[in-house]
Amino acid sequence: MDEDAKKTALRMIPYGIYVMTAENDGEVAAATVNWVTQTSFAPPLVVVGAKADSGAYTIAKAAGNFTLNMLGKGQQGMAFGFFKPATRDGNTVSGEPFQTGGNGAPILDNAIASVQCKIVEIVEQGDHHILVGEVVDANVAKAPEGRADEAILEMKELGDNVFYGG
Repeated sequence: MDEDAKKTALRMIPYGIYVMTAENDGEVAAATVNWVTQTSFAPPLVVVGAKADSGAYTIAKAAGNFTLNMLGKGQQGMAFGFFKPATRDGNTVSGEPFQTGGNGAPILDNAIASVQCKIVEIVEQGDHHILVGEVVDANVAKAPEGRADEAILEMKELGDNVFYGG
């Protein structure tokens, strides 16, 4: 396989930017993720690819749930803030205020929307594992102007040197 061609082709898949949060026994995790998609209408299911050795994956798996916080245009700083391991200080995680959702996972106050999920399956393949989450609640903090899918922060908006995939 031509490694450069593989990398370039896989980087052509567009990615939105999200922060996956989870809490288990007082331990909070939050990580920027971008391998996300909806996979079912009924029941509403989303999948998230999470690095298998990350704290976010470990805590979400132990908790059995997570929240997917959607980041909007202009929230690059928040995305970069969750590229490193999260730290909790009261009701903030990595400096971002949050509320605890009904599923127990943090909902970031500054996210434009969020979905709370219970994990219904985990696919453990490769260096990222797939969390299949059933959406049990949703919140829209800032109604989008126009198409909802145009409100999301996209990977390409993080700069010319930020890539994922390949």
